Amino acid sequence: MKTRTNFGLLPLCALSVLYSCSAFYLPGLAPVSFCKEVKEEGECQTQIQLFVNRLDSVESVLPYEYDVFDFCQDDKESRPSENLGQVLFGERIESSPYKFNFDEKVECKKVCTKVYKKGNKEDGEKLDFLKRGMQLNYQHHWIVDNMPVTWCYDVEQGQKYCNPGFPIGCYVTPEGNGKDACVINANFNIKNSFYMFNHVDIKITYHSGGDEGWKGARLVAATMEPRSIKHEDENKPACGGTVPMDVFGTFDSDLKITYTYSVSFEENNAIKWASRWDYILVSMPHTNIQWFSIMNSLVIVLFLSGMVAMIMLRTLHKDIARYNQVDQDLIKVPTPSGKVQINYEDAQEESGWKQVHGDVFRPPRKGMLLSVFLGQGTQIFIMTFITLFLACLGFLSPANRGALMTCAVVLWVLLGTPAGYVSARLYKTFGGEKWKTNVLLTALLCPGIIFADFFLMNLILWVEGSSAAIPFGTLVAILALWFGISVPLTFLGAYFGFKKPAIEQPVRTNQIPRQIPEQSFFTKPIPGIVMGGILPFGCIFIQLFFILNSIWSHQMYYMFGFLFLVFIILLITCSEATVLLCYFHLCAEDYHWWWRSFLTSGFTAVYLFIYAIHYFFSKLQIVGAASTILYFGYTTIMVLIFFLFTGTIGFFSSFWFVNKIYSVVKVD
Repeated sequence: MKTRTNFGLLPLCALSVLYSCSAFYLPGLAPVSFCKEVKEEGECQTQIQLFVNRLDSVESVLPYEYDVFDFCQDDKESRPSENLGQVLFGERIESSPYKFNFDEKVECKKVCTKVYKKGNKEDGEKLDFLKRGMQLNYQHHWIVDNMPVTWCYDVEQGQKYCNPGFPIGCYVTPEGNGKDACVINANFNIKNSFYMFNHVDIKITYHSGGDEGWKGARLVAATMEPRSIKHEDENKPACGGTVPMDVFGTFDSDLKITYTYSVSFEENNAIKWASRWDYILVSMPHTNIQWFSIMNSLVIVLFLSGMVAMIMLRTLHKDIARYNQVDQDLIKVPTPSGKVQINYEDAQEESGWKQVHGDVFRPPRKGMLLSVFLGQGTQIFIMTFITLFLACLGFLSPANRGALMTCAVVLWVLLGTPAGYVSARLYKTFGGEKWKTNVLLTALLCPGIIFADFFLMNLILWVEGSSAAIPFGTLVAILALWFGISVPLTFLGAYFGFKKPAIEQPVRTNQIPRQIPEQSFFTKPIPGIVMGGILPFGCIFIQLFFILNSIWSHQMYYMFGFLFLVFIILLITCSEATVLLCYFHLCAEDYHWWWRSFLTSGFTAVYLFIYAIHYFFSKLQIVGAASTILYFGYTTIMVLIFFLFTGTIGFFSSFWFVNKIYSVVKVD
């Protein structure tokens, strides 16, 4: 089998993965006009070419190219050029033998006949692979004019769902239970049998430009209906029969499968070319759930904002006022009953955060590792923000295949400079002197872990013979991008970071560390970190369901505005939750806030991993050890990226907060 495609860098875009929202459609693609006859060269096209993409399944993580299955092949196979995102996502588009002319009706046209001889080992292997594909519900993905050919059918409550794929066939178990698409036809009833969808009725809808001043017509929809038909005469196929094309579970006789298709055309000038994807996107469920998710997240944000405002405007303001209004040994504290005088030591005891001013900026342990994580987190944060912003504007629409992944990877490669700068500047602030080690770790540690995991996943794909395994040339290209562009840019950023002076702290650090008093259960490090990730996760867990559906259930996401809004909400929630817990710990006179601020919001990634486990067992139907290992291998990459992303948000919000409150306190 061919090892052509990559499914592996999916988690790289897990943070930039396509949520949903109501973004408008800016495909960035020029429309193609079709007509019956070409009067002038370049005016329009007469032939419509149908392309095929790889086949995938919700029951397996292993996709396969169209050529791997024993389907009809194009005599003059051609492949359109693919961008970086398509290569990394594993799209493998190729021409198919399904060719027809615009506005010419086709009735039951034969494509080819596949013959399987009993006793022939090669034929037996091909047929077994087809059966395995039907058993695991592998889906075709066809493309006409850069638009998916959809299978539309009714679902619950009278709604219609348009699936951008359709199954190879279906399977009836030895107990007589029809799996997947076998429930649509009562004739699919023979036990331990497979039914091949060997005929398709394709319907092309077009928008004519005759009344609008442009020539030809533009395709605005392509739908199809898969059918299983047993053709008695392969040379004169009849598509009106009701006898299905059954394939018995045991290969005890010769078998012929004839593939046919029919094509019809319909004019519909109400659908504009720019909105031709709408019928697919509107049919997708869960838009109301998206709004519910946003409202749920906003309630959490308002609650946290109220808490932070109360601390900032009331408690903190009062603390600072007390601390700064010292008149010799006495301080005047305003109360409702009048002025009350208490001594300076009592005022200090009331607010513990001020007592640790001589230790709060003491460099953390493992400052090297923290600075490296923060550099990488900054790189991921900027990449995510720019990618989502462009997606929200509509530049990375589903029609522009691979654009989202291309944008994310190119941005990550080019953003090595801010990663090196942030890491070097913080490491210098921590008093570190091993600048060479710092730069090398920033450039190599986290990307190296991700690449090692990714490479191990590819080894499994190679062993399994899946076309999802990335080609060796693409691996070399990824390494070239990493070492040829990203690493030098990281060194450049680190050079400027180390040239800058260390970040000046608002208070001096004492030479002798202050002893931290006994902490209550909730102010101890681990309970605080565990609690800190709950609220940010609460803002995203509904959206996370759609992300995982997009990756593992091959559903299309298009509502980028929802994604960008949730990104902003996550940013605010991580910041506020971390600032709150940082303040509580400082009040308890625990000044070890550096790592805790990073881990508090970073712990959201642990909840993400737990949810991914729940999703695997409750929502997916994945079978097989290889698919399970691949799922958790790619999930680990996604969790690591999310950990660095959220941890960096929490750290810098706490860093700003601590600098702010200690800069307004007068210290002798």
